[in-house]
Amino acid sequence: MRNFNRTNRYFFGLGTVGRDMLYALESMYLSFYLTEILNLPDATMLWMTGVLTVLRIFDAVNDPLMGFLVDNTHSRYGKFKPWIAIGGIFCGILTVLLFTDLGLQGPVFVASFGLFYLLWDFTYGANDIAYWSMLPALSIDQKEREKIGSFARICANVGMYLVVVGIIPATNALGGDKKAWFIFSIIVTLLTWAFLLFTLFGVKERRDLYKKEERTSLKELFTVIFRNDQLLYTALAMALFMIGYCTTTSFGVYYFKYAYKDENMYAVFAGILGVSQLLALSIFNMFSKRYTRKQLYTFATILVILGYLVFFFAPEEMRFIGPAGVLIFIGEAFIQLLMLMFLADTVEYGQWKLGRRNESITFSVQPFINKIGAALANGIVMATAVFSGINAAATPEEVTAGGLLLMKSAMLILPLLFIVAGYLIYLFKFRIDKELFDRILADLAARGDLKLKGRETIADA
Repeated sequence: MRNFNRTNRYFFGLGTVGRDMLYALESMYLSFYLTEILNLPDATMLWMTGVLTVLRIFDAVNDPLMGFLVDNTHSRYGKFKPWIAIGGIFCGILTVLLFTDLGLQGPVFVASFGLFYLLWDFTYGANDIAYWSMLPALSIDQKEREKIGSFARICANVGMYLVVVGIIPATNALGGDKKAWFIFSIIVTLLTWAFLLFTLFGVKERRDLYKKEERTSLKELFTVIFRNDQLLYTALAMALFMIGYCTTTSFGVYYFKYAYKDENMYAVFAGILGVSQLLALSIFNMFSKRYTRKQLYTFATILVILGYLVFFFAPEEMRFIGPAGVLIFIGEAFIQLLMLMFLADTVEYGQWKLGRRNESITFSVQPFINKIGAALANGIVMATAVFSGINAAATPEEVTAGGLLLMKSAMLILPLLFIVAGYLIYLFKFRIDKELFDRILADLAARGDLKLKGRETIADA
C-alpha cells in the first residue's frame, strides 16, 4: 500500500507541471501580450477588458455543469482520465491560437479573440476539474492527502515558475516579437501534453473504497453545491484569496518595467519567490504534524500581511522588496495547499450530509474560483494599465508618480484586503477539523458508503 500511495503521489504531481505552465502563460501574461506585444490601442483594450472579464465569469458559471458531466462519466478508464486527456489536448491548441497574430483589428479582433478565449476556458476547465477531483479518490487519509497535495502543489509551482522566470529571457532570445511569443506558446503546449502522460498512465484510483453511485441529475447538481454549507464557505474564502493572489502576480512584469525600471530583474525576483514557495511547500508536512490547519492558516496570513505592507511602503530596492516578496509567497504557498485540503474534505462532508459523493461537482468550484479570480484580476490589471497611463506610455519615464501609486495600490493594497477577508470567512465559518472528519469517515463506514477490506484502516486507505 505504501508503494501504491508513493507512485500515485509522484505521478499525480508530475502531471500538473505542464498544466500550470499553460495556465501561468494564459492567466499571468495574456494582458502583457495584448498591451506590450500586440500594442493594442486604448479603445480596443477597454473593449477587451470588458469582453474577457464577462466571458470568464460566464464560463465560470458553467464549471459545475462540467463537474456534472465528469461525475456522470462511466468508462473503462474511469470518469476522470478521459476528460483530463480531452481537455488537455484542446486547451493546448487554443493556447497557441490565443498567442497567434492573425492580423485582425477592431471589432473583428475582439470577436475572434473572445471566441478563442471562451473555448480555451471550457477545455481547460474540463481538464482542471477532472484532474483535481481525482485527488480525493486516491486516499481518504487526511495526512496522505496532504502528502499528495503538497507534492502536486510543488510540481504545479515548478511549472508556474518555469514560465514566470523563463518567459522574458526566452521570448527575448527568440526575438521578443509576436513570433517569439507564438513559438513559446507551442513549447509550453508540448510540455503540457508530455507531463499529462504521467497522470494518464501512472495514477491508479481507489475505486474499491466507495460504493457505486447512481447518476446525478441536474436537479441534484444544485443540491450537491448549495446544501453543502462547508463547500460554500470554502469557495468564498478561496475566491477572495485567488482574486488577491492573481491580481498581485499579474502586475509583476508591469511593476518591474515601470516602477523598478528594470524589466530584466523580474526574472531574478520571480526566481527568488519561486524557490521560497517551493521551500514552503516542501516543509508543509513537517509543520502539519505539529500544528493544526487553523494555526497554520493564521500564521500564513500574518506573513502575507507583513509582506504586503513592507512591499508597499518600501522603496523600489531589491533589499526591501525581495524579503517582502518572500514573506508573501511563503504565506500564500501554505494557504494554497490548505485551501486544496479544505476542498477535498468537503467531498466526504457532502457525502455524509447529503448521501452523495460527487468529487467532480465539488471540485468544479476550484476552476470556477480560479476563473473568477483571474477574470477580476485581469480586469483590475487592464483597467489600471489604461487609467494609470501605462498602456499609452512609450517609456517607463512617461508614467507619472500618481500613475505609479495607482498601480502599486491595485497590486498590493487591494489584494491584501481580499486575502484578509478570505481568512476571516474561514476563521468564523469553516468547521471541518480532524475530529469532525474522523467522525464523518466512521459514520460513512458504518452505513456502508465507505468500504474497508478486512483489517484495512482509514490510515491505510
